[in-house]
Amino acid sequence: MLKRIVCLLLLGLCLAGSALAADKNPTLVLETSLGNVKVELFQKEAPISVKNFLDYAKSGFYDGTIFHRVIPGFMIQGGGFTKDMTVKPANAQIKNEAANGLKNERGTLAMARTMVVDSASSQFFINVANNEFLNHREGGPAAYGYAVFGKVISGMDVVDKIAATQTGRQQGFSDVPVTPVVIKAVKVVK
Repeated sequence: MLKRIVCLLLLGLCLAGSALAADKNPTLVLETSLGNVKVELFQKEAPISVKNFLDYAKSGFYDGTIFHRVIPGFMIQGGGFTKDMTVKPANAQIKNEAANGLKNERGTLAMARTMVVDSASSQFFINVANNEFLNHREGGPAAYGYAVFGKVISGMDVVDKIAATQTGRQQGFSDVPVTPVVIKAVKVVK
């Protein structure tokens, strides 16, 4: 009887351990020309955005793209252009998950999009300040917000270094770093 109880307890612990492992959020490293940034993705709160980002990362899509829009005190945006400002062809647009309760706070990752609510694809940004005006609010498409799907867990100093790079105009785009900040790779850690 005692052996049976011990076996049941061990089985319960194994099952609980598996459930905890399954609940852990994915982490990735963005290797950039200015250093590495480690991020955690919020799978439960933003499953569509996380799957989208992971699919791009695992396919190598982000390798060789740049942070093409850098605005100090606001955000750094990347994931869609090469060094020569050529747009990389992206996958289908995804549903906006901005109503997930996560806020555009310093160090969070969010999906970039056009004025169309459900237009995000490969591009993302990292907030370098608390950007409350980007959060979801009631009031229709203009107030819908930008979906937060992760946060920086180490390397915020690299993000700040990127945000401080000198920018200018290039091929009709503003806020482009004069010296390209390249995303060398985005690697899944776990």
